[in-house]
Amino acid sequence: MYRYHILSQLKKYAGRDRLRFHMPGHKGAGAFARVFPGARLDVTELSFSDDLQSPAGVIAAAERDIAEIVGAKRAFIVTDGSSCGVMACVYAASRFGSKLIVPRNSHKSVFNACRIFGVEPVIVQGETMAGTLLPPDPELIKKLVVNDVNIAGMIITSPDYYGNIAPLDDYAAVLRPQGRKLFCDGAHGAHLAVGENRAGYCGAYADMWVDGAHKTLPALTQGAYVCVNDQSLLGVAAEALDMLRTTSPSYPVMASVEYGVKYYKNHPELYARARSAAAAFKSSLSAFTFYPSADWAKLAVDFKPLGVSPDVVRERLEKKGIYAEMSDGRHLLFYLSPATTKGWLERLAVALIEVADNKKLRGTYKDVPLTLPQTARTYSYLYALRAPFEWVPVKDSAGKMCAGNAGVTPPCLPVVIAGEIISEQAVRLLSCGRGTFGITDGMIKVVKR
Repeated sequence: MYRYHILSQLKKYAGRDRLRFHMPGHKGAGAFARVFPGARLDVTELSFSDDLQSPAGVIAAAERDIAEIVGAKRAFIVTDGSSCGVMACVYAASRFGSKLIVPRNSHKSVFNACRIFGVEPVIVQGETMAGTLLPPDPELIKKLVVNDVNIAGMIITSPDYYGNIAPLDDYAAVLRPQGRKLFCDGAHGAHLAVGENRAGYCGAYADMWVDGAHKTLPALTQGAYVCVNDQSLLGVAAEALDMLRTTSPSYPVMASVEYGVKYYKNHPELYARARSAAAAFKSSLSAFTFYPSADWAKLAVDFKPLGVSPDVVRERLEKKGIYAEMSDGRHLLFYLSPATTKGWLERLAVALIEVADNKKLRGTYKDVPLTLPQTARTYSYLYALRAPFEWVPVKDSAGKMCAGNAGVTPPCLPVVIAGEIISEQAVRLLSCGRGTFGITDGMIKVVKR
């Protein structure tokens, strides 16, 4: 059994009355502590609590254990979310080349990091399945790296929001003989590290990667960790995180990251129980079409075959107290974790069957493109970001070159990327998205003519 080093130390301190002449300002006392019971665990760098910037005590012990569990040479706890880890990966890549292969369906943080660190993304696009993008063909990656010595490597999301797991073994076999690096945004797959044989886990192949502990493990939001397996990346990874992580990390978040990684390692039967419940749930709903996910924790129901709008279904479910992760206009995604119970899934199954039996909902589905054809690029990404620009209404932007990135959230993927010509399809997608980024008051930034 793995010990919870950070949490144990925090509990010792919180278990007695202390005169807290240190940060944070709530002091773990008074009205604040009554409203936020966890406040007593919220401390700063003290003699017993270690320091994330130069760990030598309980944080160092926690990071060593995490590395051992996930199979890494080194693990770094992050309290700034997976985006901080993605930034660190792109910074590390920038030390080895001026370009980085980036699949089109990468998180906005990848493109933001390329902008910050002056890395030109070589944008690639895979085939589609049920309207969603798949990982690109390894042969395409091979062709790119063989013909361009400036490419540092590739960063890939695996698994993605829909549970697609990239062919990481094939990518590694292509990149390593060419001396290139494989970076992975594994934000949605931390649970795979504690599953049977770590099947599908990006850490089995990546040189450097980030896991979003808070997404699929029992950890507080923003809790993540960055891992390294390539010895040549250890120093640059530490350098990146020294620049990017906050100097005031949350101790409860750090403790929860360690707890989240270790909990299902300590209790594998609970992990197996949740996975079994997810399989039984899918088997019980023969009237529904599920996206063919390779990750058991992603259940995306395809409402196109039923002719029912997933947005309407989401509203119906929320009235019953059931909340999905997101609707993309075709699928309703139910995001599971090892903490998901059989009882929860049984309630969801009953609610979905009621929806399927409701004939009044038939015909509410409207076909919206989830992905766009790859656009020919006239100017580079970095050039478009530096070019003179102007703001125009999204509805009038078709045919203009985008001067930034704009997309829909969730899942925080760009619909149009700097340097691309905005299409009518892109305008439609950006106009109907519930949440967007890169758009201000209905205006989008374009290269000025």
